[in-house]
Amino acid sequence: MERKTPGIDLAGLTAWLAGLFPDRPVDEPTARLIAGGRSNLTYEVVHCGQSMVLRRPPLGHVLATAHDMHREYRVLTALAPTPVPVPETLAYWPDETVIGAPFYLMEKVDGVVYRDSAALRPLGAEAGQALGAALADTLAALHAVDPEAVGLADFGRPEGFLDRQIRRWRKQLAASYTRPLPGAEELAERLADTRPDSGRPAIVHGDFRLDNALVDPATHTINAVLDWEMATLGDPLTDLGLTCVYWDGLDDLGEGIPPSPGSLPGWPSRAQLLERYGGRTDNLDWYVAFAYFKLAVILEGIHARYTQGLTVGEGFGHIGAVVPELFARGHRTLD
Repeated sequence: MERKTPGIDLAGLTAWLAGLFPDRPVDEPTARLIAGGRSNLTYEVVHCGQSMVLRRPPLGHVLATAHDMHREYRVLTALAPTPVPVPETLAYWPDETVIGAPFYLMEKVDGVVYRDSAALRPLGAEAGQALGAALADTLAALHAVDPEAVGLADFGRPEGFLDRQIRRWRKQLAASYTRPLPGAEELAERLADTRPDSGRPAIVHGDFRLDNALVDPATHTINAVLDWEMATLGDPLTDLGLTCVYWDGLDDLGEGIPPSPGSLPGWPSRAQLLERYGGRTDNLDWYVAFAYFKLAVILEGIHARYTQGLTVGEGFGHIGAVVPELFARGHRTLD
């Protein structure tokens, strides 16, 4: 039995679960860190034979609003009756008194997370086409949800969304600096100067990509979309731009970087992915450049925590080297 788990007070969790499940024996659960989740921490918790998933903020972070557990819990709960596949939420706790941080508990969904191109390559073109279609269809389904109809009308402020996003990620970058990053502030200025007008607001995931999905390996469909920590109401093209970057814009960046499925033989191209999505795609280059900027800032924050010894798990050592190239790719996209 694992009695010391970084980020989890097992004694506090044991007492809390006894209250949540009063009909069960008062047994100490086991908890293990699940691979991935380089921002919020994700654990598998097994209690009285039931496997569940617990999410909590990272051990150290620089922007508290990026790790708001209640927002994640709320959007997952709201999306449960929609066509968007999400895990069922079980319970939420708002403060540090149980495990040392706010957290929530949800069902454990079966499926595979494809974390690199090496894992995707053996699937072949037919599976690749199915997965590309499932990813595009799921994003389109999310953006088609009426926020008011699912109780999320006040989940964000769509007016001025892009301006706030640029300011937010510049603030995050400023708080994460541990070294010079040539081109970073210049890219932020270019994005601010060329910002497009947003269309109809939608529920935005904020980090939508294939390796944030649990995939059924038999049918190549998506069982659940994960990692909703940055969800809000805003411009849906920010999701689409980031999905494009993850789809084919991260080639040749080395280990520890999400896969670029669009570069694999027989898999859908970016153009095919956009056609399947079917929504508006005007000014998409701006959104792709913004996605490079946002991803670079996220990874720089992870790099900063890594240098301070505040990450849990493996695979962080390479991340810092990737950040300057992401800023450069943002510039090239705008060029």
